[in-house]
Amino acid sequence: MNKKEAEKKVAAMKKNVKVFAQKELAKAKAEMAKAAKKVEAFVKKNPEKAAIISAGIGAAIGAAVVALVSKKKK
Repeated sequence: MNKKEAEKKVAAMKKNVKVFAQKELAKAKAEMAKAAKKVEAFVKKNPEKAAIISAGIGAAIGAAVVALVSKKKK
């Protein structure tokens, strides 16, 4: 295989990878849209639970940030 043929193969592979990535991105976007609809429906049905879950996640993230910051100071 000469250099020109190799370059053509590489270009074709790049194109295939790009097309594959675009298809996978579209799938991921569709899944995220489904998940967002489910979350929205849950929040509408259970606003108190959603608030408690959100507060818990926020507290956990805050605790993790504090732990990382205090670890760096030592």
